Amino acid sequence: MSTDNDSVVTLSEINYRYGKQQALEALSIKIPRGQLCGLIGPDGVGKSTLLSLISGARALQKGQLHVLDEDLSQSRQRKHLYRRLAYMPQGLGKNLYPTLSVEENLSFFAQLFDIDGKQRRQRVSRLLKATRLWEFRDRPSAKLSGGMKQKLGLCCALIHEPELLILDEPTTGVDPLSRRQFWQLIADIRQQHPDMSVLVATAYMDEAEGFDWLATMNAGKLLAAGSPNELLQQTATSTLEKAYIKLLGAEPNQDFENIARLSIKETSVAIEAQDLTMQFGDFTAVDKASFRIQKGEIFGFLGSNGCGKTTTMKMLTGLLTASSGKAWLFDQPIENNPLETRKRVGYMAQSFSLYGELTVYQNLKLHAQLFDIPKNSIVDRVESVAEQFDLQRLFQQLPSQLPVGERQRLSLAVAMIHQPEILILDEPTSGVDPIARDHFWQILMKLSREHGVTIFISTHFMNEAERCDRISLMHAGKVLITDTPEAITKSRNSDSLEDAFVNYLEEASASHHSQQSPQEPSELQHSEKLKLNHGFSIKRLLSISHRETLELIRDPVRLVMALVGSVILMFVLGYGINMDVDEIDFAVLDRDQTSTSRDYILSLSGSRYFNEKAPLTSYEQVDDALKAGEISLAIEIPSGFARDMQRGENVSIGAWIDGAMPMRAETAQGYIQGMHIDWLQKQQQQLSSQPTKPAMVDIASRYRYNPDVKSLPAMVPAVIPLLLMLFPSILTSLSVVREKELGSITNFYVTPTRKSEFFIGKQLPYVVLAMANFLILVAQALFIFNVEITGSFLAFSLATFLYVLCATALGLIMSAFLNSQIAALFGTALATILPASQFSGMITPVTSLEGLAKVIGEIYPTTYYMIVSRGVFSKALSFNELQVMLVGLSIAAILFIAIGISLVRKQEQ
Repeated sequence: MSTDNDSVVTLSEINYRYGKQQALEALSIKIPRGQLCGLIGPDGVGKSTLLSLISGARALQKGQLHVLDEDLSQSRQRKHLYRRLAYMPQGLGKNLYPTLSVEENLSFFAQLFDIDGKQRRQRVSRLLKATRLWEFRDRPSAKLSGGMKQKLGLCCALIHEPELLILDEPTTGVDPLSRRQFWQLIADIRQQHPDMSVLVATAYMDEAEGFDWLATMNAGKLLAAGSPNELLQQTATSTLEKAYIKLLGAEPNQDFENIARLSIKETSVAIEAQDLTMQFGDFTAVDKASFRIQKGEIFGFLGSNGCGKTTTMKMLTGLLTASSGKAWLFDQPIENNPLETRKRVGYMAQSFSLYGELTVYQNLKLHAQLFDIPKNSIVDRVESVAEQFDLQRLFQQLPSQLPVGERQRLSLAVAMIHQPEILILDEPTSGVDPIARDHFWQILMKLSREHGVTIFISTHFMNEAERCDRISLMHAGKVLITDTPEAITKSRNSDSLEDAFVNYLEEASASHHSQQSPQEPSELQHSEKLKLNHGFSIKRLLSISHRETLELIRDPVRLVMALVGSVILMFVLGYGINMDVDEIDFAVLDRDQTSTSRDYILSLSGSRYFNEKAPLTSYEQVDDALKAGEISLAIEIPSGFARDMQRGENVSIGAWIDGAMPMRAETAQGYIQGMHIDWLQKQQQQLSSQPTKPAMVDIASRYRYNPDVKSLPAMVPAVIPLLLMLFPSILTSLSVVREKELGSITNFYVTPTRKSEFFIGKQLPYVVLAMANFLILVAQALFIFNVEITGSFLAFSLATFLYVLCATALGLIMSAFLNSQIAALFGTALATILPASQFSGMITPVTSLEGLAKVIGEIYPTTYYMIVSRGVFSKALSFNELQVMLVGLSIAAILFIAIGISLVRKQEQ
């Protein structure tokens, strides 16, 4: 396919499927170059899929796709493309790292594009001042408001001055003032960079009206494309929203303007708040909020991102306890809210909070059971709610398979399953397309007007706010005004509610903004052209390591467990796994009662291996003592024992051994036989001065290593390999998969970062942490367990370094292969604990294993490191004597890292 110089993106017959679901079907589009272009369409029509394909974040399945004249089906051309475009995925701060500060996020993105030194500092400073984020440069991105997160995300995308900027619903969930600031920033950037192409997916029709070019999609297909005026002419409509609905073939919107306002009667109050305050440490999230909501009223809650709307709602539902102030539901104080009152309230959280592993039907049924709906009514109630919200056709689907609009309908259905009298809805239509929003509001209107349900709803959509009976405007935790939408608009002499809302917010934040650096469009000028490194970059690798280190340090629980956890387990395993068989509790059933029998008993009780208990008198006592675990061994001395010894006749002694622990029982049996033979030989010598039998050969045993045959010197060197395999691998197993769950893995997909840079950069901090862990464990062995190192510590350290490379690489292999943290933890635990403890020679020598267990033992790295550890501690092995083990660990480390790098995906499949 030939490229088109007038098109920034050219698609031809693009098809994409998620399993059986067709996301894009035979899609062909030419997106003009150098313009602000938009994608509009209902939820689930493939807009996000298309943008991720264009950005290179998702692998192409079928069709041809050229972006900036580069063929995305060619890996080499795709690598060049990463430096020319930027992709900002859907979701507030989805491309940010929560624990990193504003400045650290920007610096990290700059380093990914090899922007270093003075040039990086200049670009970071310029973008922060232009977006008015300079004052917040040291604040973690997790603590920014939604609008600020999107500004920072845009800054991160612009740090390398791309030719194509791709934004997937960048203002969804952002308040109107922040939205205006965001688009003003885009306009300033385009003014300074007129050749830049911008491609945006949006759910706001007022935003789409300002675009140069639009494409309308449905069911993975293109419906129409052109300028907003061309779409209006094509559909013969007056507004873009009406054109959009006509192109979809949907029903016109309900005329919400004709719905009468509810008359306010102070005697029928459903919700009341008086000076409601919530503080988190020194931060005041809600500051003396007061309002009253009538029964059956639709009450809107509007405000800037992070102003305290969600916190207020959580206090009203009892999820948070107010720091001060009072609130009532149905004239019942919140703090004394009985269970029956709570059952009259339905709550829909801002984020989707249903059970992803349950189907739609199972979620509805479960919540019906949780609200104590009678068993014989549950099925009917589920069917009724499903019909009301059009969910019957979705019964067998999982929530994750549903578009955003249908997920929101499911959430509302769950909130309504118990027929509450109050609905508290926290931004229920965020990210939902206009048609789905209208259907949603038709349901709310019916609940309010026909069923008298009180609805307390927060929203950022001004057309939704206009449908409310009354609204409250909130900023910085304070309620600014409460009145009808018309009255608030008139109070500011504004043309629209949005203008009045923005006016209130600007006035409330005027003093705050005056302290910030003013926006200086001139600072957005072209900077020095980048000198891009197309090969392997140590700087990028180290920047990934630095970021991973910061995240690890700022997660104290994970860091402390990595260090302290191994120390605790060293104590538990070092002392707990004790193979010493001594102080065996025994008792004697002496039927002879002579000096000879007592001498025999003394030969046992005088040994450190045996501990004598009270004598026994019958077989019943023997059985009872063994059952109760009071003894592990019972000795029966028969009557006539001394007489038979004097006559030189055969002597039999009965030994009853507790066989519940076979290894201990076998060892105890060996002790008894040895003691018995030794005692008989001594008695033989005393009874006869002349030997009656040929002289016996005496074998003198000497233990070369661990002469006392104690467990501790044997187990401590064996526990160190187990712990250094377990903890580093489990820690690293979360590093990649955590980014998959948060969404920040997209930054790896769409930046020049190589797979090897990403893998090794992730690995290095955990290798350093594991080496520190190694030193702690060795110190513990030396100074607490008193187990001395007799061999080469240099060889031990080198072997440890190679070994932890294997362990961390194994964790990253699991993290790259799997898609959830739980699965990664479980898989890593199986791949480490079992082979390291059972097949590595820790307890049973590898040579004694058979079949698959022996094969695993011979190739698993712990086997080689176990030999090194025990050899250095107990056998005084030198560097030269351990060379074979070091070579084996080196090969394993290289092999594990190579496998891990090959498993890392540069695109989402």
